[in-house]
Amino acid sequence: MMPKTPLMFVATSDLAGKLRGKAFPADQLNKRLQRGVGWTPTNVQINCFDGIAESPFGALGDLLLIPDATAEAKVEFGEDSGLHFLMGDIVTLDGDPWDFCTRSLLRAALERLHEVSGANLLAAFEHEFQLKDPPTQANEAYGHRGFGLQRDLCETLINAISQVGLKPDSIMKEYGPNQYEVVIGPELGVRAADAAVMVRELTYATAQAYGERATYTPIRDVASVGNGVHIHMSFVDDQGAPLTYAKDGPCGMSDLTSAFAAGILKYLDAILALTAPSVISYERLTPHRWSAAFNNLGFHDREASLRICPMTVKDPTSIARQFNIEYRAADAAASPHLALAAIVFAGAQGIEEGLAAPTPTEDDLSLLNASELAEKGIVRLPQTLEEALDRYASNPVATGWFPDGFAQVYRTHKQSEITRTAELETDARCRLYEETY
Repeated sequence: MMPKTPLMFVATSDLAGKLRGKAFPADQLNKRLQRGVGWTPTNVQINCFDGIAESPFGALGDLLLIPDATAEAKVEFGEDSGLHFLMGDIVTLDGDPWDFCTRSLLRAALERLHEVSGANLLAAFEHEFQLKDPPTQANEAYGHRGFGLQRDLCETLINAISQVGLKPDSIMKEYGPNQYEVVIGPELGVRAADAAVMVRELTYATAQAYGERATYTPIRDVASVGNGVHIHMSFVDDQGAPLTYAKDGPCGMSDLTSAFAAGILKYLDAILALTAPSVISYERLTPHRWSAAFNNLGFHDREASLRICPMTVKDPTSIARQFNIEYRAADAAASPHLALAAIVFAGAQGIEEGLAAPTPTEDDLSLLNASELAEKGIVRLPQTLEEALDRYASNPVATGWFPDGFAQVYRTHKQSEITRTAELETDARCRLYEETY
């Protein structure tokens, strides 16, 4: 057999939440770190079903996709299976960040956070996924036998996560059929979103190595559970000292955390189109699914969109390091970079506006009418992608966080996705997204 030329793949996580890019011979890495590979502006309008939405760029223009040597994932499962890619930044031919590069957008959001607060973000993405083939053992929510069915796969996935330099935390058999949850430790800044991409791709590759097929679709079956992405966040200063916790703060939140949380809650309905961006995302974001249906803050409450998380230690130093808040209105149809950028922009806005977080809710909000919700300052989140896009487009503050033209391009991109699914029944939509994510 003719020898193979080792290839490296440079990737971007795009508006569809898909990992796209180009491969080049591995011995060209040093050159590609400077020159990158060619990229096309209209690629931004490739939707998750590989249709191309109306593009303001047409056939014109050229860009570069520059690999980042510090964001490499390489794992071999055997002679003919594994993965090897590097995250990259899309730049203009002059080397400036391109307005629609999700990695650059996240970097801009993190810079704004630091400007208004002096804080740096630590974040960790908690993922739920399902294996597509029917389980051989039913009724195993959180079960040992259900876990045992895929112990080898889980152990290999955890090892792969370690091999790419991330910090595995835990993995378990989740509530749903063939559903698992994988959790990693926090990473600083852009690395947190890079890590989320790596975990997803490692999951797909590990499943394939075991003859399984994994899906991160937001929901496979509306009669069952969905697959969420929970984003845990905390803050440190430039010396690495924790800034999230205050012993005497409300529910332990520092003033910084309170303002950041308040900004997320204020603008949550406007950023939802960026963090839960599929048509079927809104089948999951309903009351009593342990997901998110209102812009509420919860204290240890898994029905809340934003949750103050529990801690497992008692000494003040460890509490300050462990204390974090969790954004729960996201799924894997979103680019981790774009979702985190939207959340950070909203939080930074809250800091800039001097907001304070509301008292955590304790009610079943689904039982309250509109006037009762309004009295508490709570709104029902958008219930369709169309409504979410409307709220985003009509909020000048939220659209103003992004470059000129971004909101319109994004809406056009998502409208093409809506059009593709418009004539389908819900179960057919779910099947289509299952094959996509």
